[in-house]
Amino acid sequence: MQVAIIMGSTSDLGKVEPAIEILKSYGVRVKVRCLSAHRAHLGLSDFIKECNEDDTEVIITAAGMAAALPGVVASQTVLPVIGVPLSGSVLDGMDALMSIVQMPSGIPVATVAINGSKNAAYLALQIMGNSHESIRTKLLEERKQMEASSLEANRQVMAKYE
Repeated sequence: MQVAIIMGSTSDLGKVEPAIEILKSYGVRVKVRCLSAHRAHLGLSDFIKECNEDDTEVIITAAGMAAALPGVVASQTVLPVIGVPLSGSVLDGMDALMSIVQMPSGIPVATVAINGSKNAAYLALQIMGNSHESIRTKLLEERKQMEASSLEANRQVMAKYE
């Protein structure tokens, strides 16, 4: 069980660390790389080839501004690619969001919210849960815990105002 996470710049690391932590908490191996689609395209292509040949199941990409990284990765693999648009420019991530969601037909990139690396990790886990019962079971347990917490918060609000 393995996921690759690629970011375009080391300044993005703080925004992808939550995804790394979530994936590891599920027992998933995580390969993390900093490979710019513009500045390190040969290294990026080599890493994508590696992912295509090993047991990587999903690739999460995080990029800001022009955000070419997710599309470049998706163009070189049929593994599921999840794009995380990152804030950091004058447009506060909207530029990256628009770049990632506007992929041409046949080269899809699943896209989460701006700075949404946690949901990228959960989406990767849901994809992997189709093949790994242990992940699926843990996801379902976590959803039950979320529901219980939400219902408890509701009970507290009701008790306060009734």
